[in-house]
Amino acid sequence: MTTTSSPEEPIQALQAASELLRALASPVRLGIVSELSGGSKHVHELVTALGVSQPLVSQHLRVLRSSRIVAARRHAREIEYSLSDNHVAHIVLDAIRHAQE
Repeated sequence: MTTTSSPEEPIQALQAASELLRALASPVRLGIVSELSGGSKHVHELVTALGVSQPLVSQHLRVLRSSRIVAARRHAREIEYSLSDNHVAHIVLDAIRHAQE
């Protein structure tokens, strides 16, 4: 059984995919998603893993949070970041593997 869809639905899906890819279009953001694919992390852990400054990591986390790729949970004075959806990790990890071929 096939369903019919309006012409707007595929365009909306393409627009949403484009926005997702735009939010990921940074080596630091790809690195953050790659690191979070192994589980939740605090900012200082991401800074150490990526070898970039804390302000830079925080700036990129804001982009990922506003795109709903990353979620944040406060624990006392620290914020723990995790992926909102593991599908994004597959996209990023596949892209990294493809680039290494």
